[in-house]
Amino acid sequence: MKNDIMTIQSQRRLAEGTYEMILQLPHAGAQDTRQRQPVLPGQFLNIRLEGCYLRRPISICDWREDTLTIIYKTVGGGTTKMSRMQPGEKLDVLWPLGNGYDLSRCGKAGSDSQSAACPLLIGGGAGVPPMYGLCRKLVGAGVQPKVILGFRSAADVFYRSEFEALGAEVILTTEDGSAGTKGFVTDVMDGIRYDSLFACGPEAMLQAVDEKAPAEVPGQMSFERRMGCGFGACMGCSCRTKYGSKRICVEGPVMERSEIVW
Repeated sequence: MKNDIMTIQSQRRLAEGTYEMILQLPHAGAQDTRQRQPVLPGQFLNIRLEGCYLRRPISICDWREDTLTIIYKTVGGGTTKMSRMQPGEKLDVLWPLGNGYDLSRCGKAGSDSQSAACPLLIGGGAGVPPMYGLCRKLVGAGVQPKVILGFRSAADVFYRSEFEALGAEVILTTEDGSAGTKGFVTDVMDGIRYDSLFACGPEAMLQAVDEKAPAEVPGQMSFERRMGCGFGACMGCSCRTKYGSKRICVEGPVMERSEIVW
């Protein structure tokens, strides 16, 4: 974990109440990059905002040699304040935090369609951003994932074209049917062949996905929880597992499907 001051490189509105912010890493360069802790898909950062008592945990959408991309929704005063910030302004950031996705669990790439790995990535609403970084890493490793993106309506949809640009097969669902298939992400899981599962979204969605997926398919679920500290000191974001309570901010936010107690 590092505490850095990052500069806002750009910010844009993606959908209703949803924004993409690209942060410039400090002292970016080859030497500094070698010294950095590597970012894993599914990790998050914790942002300090002036006038707000608690930091705001935001999942990492993507990362490059000298930038981090985050996507967030304006759900309160802190994130609304973030949405009004301009390029050149600076943020106090703790990163990278949490336990990310284990890519070794998705199988191996192969030219034979019968043996090639086919992971299924499912993102719901604010759970879509970490799926993008995961998808990019999988594609870079020669694995072609299938992606289900779930939103409430067409006004909430974002990053569909970005996933498609990676070469992923994308299935879009909206609850009101205004874009893609009408219904929930679980309504389109039937008929999809996959050998591993990765998901992020509201807990009710994760539980529904878990109940829908074949029991023998290995999976990893990323939880969304309110966090006090973001690094395990306050125990405020604990959840139940078969092995006792685990902290979402440290042992999570990614949990093995097999260990979760719903």
